Amino acid sequence: MSRPKLLDLFCGQGGAAAGYIAAGWDVTGVDITDHSKRYPADFIQGDALAFLAAFGSTFDAIHASPPCQGYSIATAGNPTARAKHKRMIAATRELLALTGNPWVIENVQQARSQMVRPVMLCGRMFGLESVDADGTPLVLDRHRLFEANFMLDVPAHPKHDGRQVAGVYGGSRRAKRHGGESLAEVAPRDRHAARHERKGGYVPRSTAVQQQLLGIDWMTVKGMQESIPPVYAQFVGMQLMARIERVAA
Repeated sequence: MSRPKLLDLFCGQGGAAAGYIAAGWDVTGVDITDHSKRYPADFIQGDALAFLAAFGSTFDAIHASPPCQGYSIATAGNPTARAKHKRMIAATRELLALTGNPWVIENVQQARSQMVRPVMLCGRMFGLESVDADGTPLVLDRHRLFEANFMLDVPAHPKHDGRQVAGVYGGSRRAKRHGGESLAEVAPRDRHAARHERKGGYVPRSTAVQQQLLGIDWMTVKGMQESIPPVYAQFVGMQLMARIERVAA
C-alpha cells in the first residue's frame, strides 16, 4: 500500500520532513534555496507559494513553514532588519485553503497574532535533552506554534524547572576562548556570558550537543538554526495521518 503524499513548503534542510517520514508520509520538499544535498526526501527548488498554487491539490496533505524572520525576536528590536523580510503566513493560509486538503502552518511564538488558534510545542514535551561538554545537563525549549485546519492535540507541558536551557540558533554571545582551551573548559564561561551579558540564549559550541538537542544529525549548523525538531513534525504527522484515515473510512 502506497504511503500518503505530503508537501513540505519552505522546507529548509528537512527537520519537518524527517518527522513526517517517521510518521508514515511520502514527503516532497520545496524551497527557493537549493537544499537537495541535505534534504532527506524528494526536493524541488522553486518558489513555495507558486508551487502550492499549481500543485498543492495533488498532495494528500501540506505542511508550510513560512520564513520566520519577519516575526522573530531576532529582528524585533531592529525595524529596518524586520522590514526586509516578508510576512507570508496570511498568503500561505489563503492558498492552503484553496486546496481543500488538510494542512499545517508552523512558525515562531512571536507570530501568534498572525495565526489562528495555534497550539504550542516545546522540547520538554518530548524529552529533548543533552549533556554539555563539561557534563552539565541541558534542556531544549524551542517553542513553536502550529496552526491546522483540523483539531491538534498537545502533550502535557512539563514545568520549566531550573535546568540550563540551551538552544541552536545564530548570534549567541560567547566568552573568549583561549588558545588550547577545550570545549569543556570554556563551556561554563559561555553559559555565564549568555546568562549575564545576553540575558539568556545559550548555544553550546559542540555541534554534537546541538545535534542531540534537536534530534538531527544531517544538517549544517545554519540548517539546524532554522529547523524544528523532527519529533514535533512526527507528533503532528501522526495526527494528520489519523485524520485522513478517518476521512477515507
